[in-house]
Amino acid sequence: MAQLWGGRFTKETDRLVYDFNASIGFDRRLFHEDIEGSMAHVTMLAKQGILTEGERDEILEGLTGIRQDVDAGTIEIDEGCEDIHSFAEAELIRRIGDTGKKLHTGRSRNDQVALDMRLYTRKHVAEVDGLLKDLLAVILAAMEENIGTYMPGFTHLQKAQPTTLAHHYGAYFEMFRRDRQRMADIYERMNYCPLGAGALAGTTYPLDRDYTASLLGFAGPTLNSMDSVSDRDYLIEFLAALSTVMMHLSRFSEEIIIWNSNEYQFVEIDDAYSTGSSIMPQKKNPDIAELVRGKTGRVYGALMSLLTTMKGIPLAYNKDMQEDKELTFDAIDTVEDCLALFTGMLRTMRFRKERMAESAMNGFTNATDAADYLVGKGVPFRDAHGIIGRLVLYCVDKGSSIDRLSLEELQRISDKFEADIYDAISLKTCVEKRLTIGGPGPEAMRTVIEKQKSYLAEESLAERNKTE
Repeated sequence: MAQLWGGRFTKETDRLVYDFNASIGFDRRLFHEDIEGSMAHVTMLAKQGILTEGERDEILEGLTGIRQDVDAGTIEIDEGCEDIHSFAEAELIRRIGDTGKKLHTGRSRNDQVALDMRLYTRKHVAEVDGLLKDLLAVILAAMEENIGTYMPGFTHLQKAQPTTLAHHYGAYFEMFRRDRQRMADIYERMNYCPLGAGALAGTTYPLDRDYTASLLGFAGPTLNSMDSVSDRDYLIEFLAALSTVMMHLSRFSEEIIIWNSNEYQFVEIDDAYSTGSSIMPQKKNPDIAELVRGKTGRVYGALMSLLTTMKGIPLAYNKDMQEDKELTFDAIDTVEDCLALFTGMLRTMRFRKERMAESAMNGFTNATDAADYLVGKGVPFRDAHGIIGRLVLYCVDKGSSIDRLSLEELQRISDKFEADIYDAISLKTCVEKRLTIGGPGPEAMRTVIEKQKSYLAEESLAERNKTE
């Protein structure tokens, strides 16, 4: 059993206990972060005179070799080790001897794993941000192409007022833009280095924690060693933000599933993102959208599990915190996969524009505009509302729509109707009259689209880090 402790123990750990306690099966994912953190740590130790330059170079060469060999598949990560830290240190000692035993000077596994997890999470915050940016680019392209694509807008899943596909997509652009803002907030708040906190009370070695932090790209060191090793707020924030991303993806997926149904027929999902039925040859199922919707609960579960794990833990580090990793790894994998697949599905999806416009015309979505027309003729709004309500009842009885009624029929209900009513309640007029910013009018939409283009031209978190 390869482990970094045991001097005060008189017999070996029970095998079942060892296996239950071990984390190598999942924290092996932190291998690159563990090597990166160790290289920064030993560089700092030599700068401070705690190690010689020769020892530093020997350790750095050993760590580099281990990383290269693991990446090349020359050696496998030994799952007989207790954790990834044990593997890296044991392999280093095997390669370079006693000098390798000096690597752990001035640090604990507590601040080591806190660093590894923070490095890993920071990287994936940036990756999720990049995937969100890709999705936003696809949404924006659809907005630009569909400023004049009319469709019904809904409340309570009932047709309400006419809008455009650009306007509808724009709502999701805002959601995913806010998701990116949350990623940036998390990144900034978590970007402090816990290495040097030791087990909980720092160390007597003269470490330069600012230097270590700068080597690893952090804004600075954490300022309380107890909090450094027991803080998982950044993971809870990240899981909360990922849950919100999934909620937005799920809402969008639900609409696509509805739009893809035989009753709506607003969209056709590309064959590459659909599946069929084993028994019904006519079926073309929106499985990707359904799976995205279904996997949302999985990410929610990770958030609730970690919140529950953390709620009763006293300071400082406790073994319970080992439970943060599998949950977070799974949530990250799930969200990144869902974002990539959803973006591809959206990019290849085809819109049935005539069907959308027909649906908008047949659902009395122009009823509010008809009422506004009467207000313009001097009818008080409340009276106009009642007149149009009676008009809708008449249309329902006749199986018609307001714009298909003759002027004579309209004037039987109100003598205020004139020939210009038809232009006033056309889809084009209903949409174009909504000129205020945030509305579906073409000029308002073009203004918003230009603003969003400028926003997307800004660097992502990953791009910004490459230039710093």
